[in-house]
Amino acid sequence: MTAAELERYLHDHIPLSRAMQIAVVAADDAQVELAAPLAPNINHRDTVFGGSASAIAIFAAWSLVHTRLARSGRQARIVIQRNTMAYDEPVAGAFGARSAVDEAAWSAFVRTLDRKGRARIAISATLLDAGRAAGRFDGDFVALALDPH
Repeated sequence: MTAAELERYLHDHIPLSRAMQIAVVAADDAQVELAAPLAPNINHRDTVFGGSASAIAIFAAWSLVHTRLARSGRQARIVIQRNTMAYDEPVAGAFGARSAVDEAAWSAFVRTLDRKGRARIAISATLLDAGRAAGRFDGDFVALALDPH
């Protein structure tokens, strides 16, 4: 799944991504990076609304699981089970999020998904302000196989 395909998928299937004007900057097995403008995500202090910051981090983390599973030919329903978000500083312009996954955890996740048809994985994302870290997201995602191997 390319960056353009992922962006189209998000906009077509999760309308909030379109409303936030999320763009996919990069999407590969190592990471997913998303970006969004301030205007549709602004709060009363002329900074990024906390819900938008959290949402873009969730989108980045969810998208990493989605794209990696799709590239491996696996189909699964992916849901977020739990998350925490730390906001280190206000963001007053365009912003983004970059997700990451531990490769050993990914291998265990895929083995469990293949064996049991259900698996859980922790994914992290960094909230970005002009390329600098402005916050941190940690979330647990559950995948439910649609076509168990």
